[in-house]
Amino acid sequence: MEIIYPRCCGLDVHKRSVAACVRRLEADGRLHQETRTFGTMTGDILEMADWLATAGVTHVAMEATGVYWKPIYNLLEDHFTLLLVNARHVKHLPGRKTDVQDCQWLAQLLQAGLLQASFIPPRPQRELRELTRHRSQVVAEKTRVANRLQQVLEDANIKLASVATDVWGASGRDMLRSLIAAEQDPEKLADLARRQLRSKLPELRRALEGKVTEPHRFLLGQMLAQVEHLEGQIAALSRRIEEVSRPFAPAREALICLPGFEQRAAENVLAEIGADMSVFPSEHHLSSWAGVCSGSNESAGKRKSGRTTKGNRWLRSALVQAAWAATRKKDSYFQAQYRRLAARRGKKRAILAVAHSLLVVIYHMLKNGSTYKDLGGDYFDKLNKNRLVPYLLRRFKDLGFRVTIEAA
Repeated sequence: MEIIYPRCCGLDVHKRSVAACVRRLEADGRLHQETRTFGTMTGDILEMADWLATAGVTHVAMEATGVYWKPIYNLLEDHFTLLLVNARHVKHLPGRKTDVQDCQWLAQLLQAGLLQASFIPPRPQRELRELTRHRSQVVAEKTRVANRLQQVLEDANIKLASVATDVWGASGRDMLRSLIAAEQDPEKLADLARRQLRSKLPELRRALEGKVTEPHRFLLGQMLAQVEHLEGQIAALSRRIEEVSRPFAPAREALICLPGFEQRAAENVLAEIGADMSVFPSEHHLSSWAGVCSGSNESAGKRKSGRTTKGNRWLRSALVQAAWAATRKKDSYFQAQYRRLAARRGKKRAILAVAHSLLVVIYHMLKNGSTYKDLGGDYFDKLNKNRLVPYLLRRFKDLGFRVTIEAA
């Protein structure tokens, strides 16, 4: 095989050790290979970096193994060209498998130019990504605690959620605190309602008539305190994210103009893909990387499966949430697209198609610096006008009507 990188290294990374194989093409044409094992402490990694620099290494490849690759990447990225490769794309030849053989195989593939690097964003974007991902996890934890609190209310036969649209609004929290403080009178509890909820006082009195025991009150107090603590963490994370994402402010404001997007959704998406779309050759590559487009599995002219790939689960989750919100905007393209597909393909496939469309729009907006202009809810009707009119006429005829149409 042709040698692309004369001096390179393959790393097999584990929790406590790193096996490194250096391959060098000497001036006389001979190939020299040397393998060493290092620890994963900072001093050990820096020692390995000095060894690689002394050997004249220019390119280093390693597999994406959990989170163990991150500290090595952070320490080496300023000194070498690093390639983080997907472990599924590096298939070892049959035979005995050892860590030494793994790093040698990686080095051999790298030297021949057969490895494709995964997308690793610059350090500022990686720092923003860590914050947004942690916020998503805290938000999910708050949702889990809120659901457990609702189960305790149901166990006490308190049907607050059946009457109040938002249990976690100001009125709902006042009622929860009163329940925790051993207030049992439905009249007094219902009188804590504010604004529009006061129009439902008779229903509230019935819903708040239950049997709340001391264990119920203790659990409710614990869970309410936990929810409020998590809300404080989310607020602090959001403030920090807003500071860190200032370099992405123009792109963030552009995304907020999209249906279904607000500041948090825009921050989550930008943390994953960044604002520079030159790293993705096309919108198809970006969609495949995100895991929101159908797969391709064709053999002998027959398409076998269109199942989507796993992709980036954080980006996919953010896009799906934004897609659900976008479908609720009246007379919009995304609402029309969802209704058109949901009737034939089901809600889950339809919402994933909307998420895919959103990502394609985002790609072109960030790449070209353009603004979003909605095509309107009647876009598909106008697009398929020649097929839609005969269909509607047939439906009227089936219902027993005779219809004559003329152009407006």
